[in-house]
Amino acid sequence: MSKPPETPENLVDTLALERLEVNLFRGVSPNEGPGRIFGGQVIAQSLLAAYGTVEDRVCHSLHCYFIRPGDPTTPILFDVDRSRDGGSFTTRRVIAVQNGKQIFNLAASFQAPEEGFEHQAPMPAVAGPDDLPSEAEALKAALSKMPEEARKWATRPRPIEMRPVDGSSLFDRDRPEAREPRSETWFRARAPIGEDPVLHQVILSYASDMNLLSTAMRPHRVHWQTRNFQSASLDHAMWFHKPVNFNNWHLYAQDSPSAAGGRGFIRGSIYSADGVLVASVAQEGLLRLRKD
Repeated sequence: MSKPPETPENLVDTLALERLEVNLFRGVSPNEGPGRIFGGQVIAQSLLAAYGTVEDRVCHSLHCYFIRPGDPTTPILFDVDRSRDGGSFTTRRVIAVQNGKQIFNLAASFQAPEEGFEHQAPMPAVAGPDDLPSEAEALKAALSKMPEEARKWATRPRPIEMRPVDGSSLFDRDRPEAREPRSETWFRARAPIGEDPVLHQVILSYASDMNLLSTAMRPHRVHWQTRNFQSASLDHAMWFHKPVNFNNWHLYAQDSPSAAGGRGFIRGSIYSADGVLVASVAQEGLLRLRKD
């Protein structure tokens, strides 16, 4: 039985941008996806492009829309609009373009470091990552039930290591009963990121797009290979509360309070292993069973 390769993709290299002009950048994709660019990649590269026009300030929030599926065989152009440079906050807008059409846009706000009031919600009490099956162990049972193409996708080099607290595989096709629309997953970057805090934040934004829609799918007994099932991220928002070292384990706690109108809404909280809330996430995505 095939197993995930030992050498992970290095996201520092994958997400790197070429500067073409003062406010214009170009990025490429690893051409190994299922026909479209992973949403977390274009979030991360757009944030990195915005950072290319900002000095001495840290992103505290981003809000974005997925407009068209991205083609992994075509470079992406990132056009940055320097909306405002204020005394405390800097605002940027980024438009991602392929073949002359917008595929994605992002608005991000950056802040000069500042001290202030502090409080946070507590981290859920769950098993730690060392007490859970590895990703390879959780995947093993699911592989035999997958079609060949899906098996290749599931066993590709994965740059983010994930350990669901319930021990299931993210690719498990068995849905014997409806489950609550919530999940907790430990995750971290496999390859070393380095010392630059911007890259840790950027790669966390890449990983923040993972597992959200599958949390909203839980009550409905569907999975990624369900016949006529269609899903896609529609928008994504993220707030950064604290610095992050994403080479260390973090807990991604998610819940989906609503699904309606062919859309599912999901909230996420990201905690460091010592219980510090480092980021919050919200996303709405398409969840639809097409008619024959």
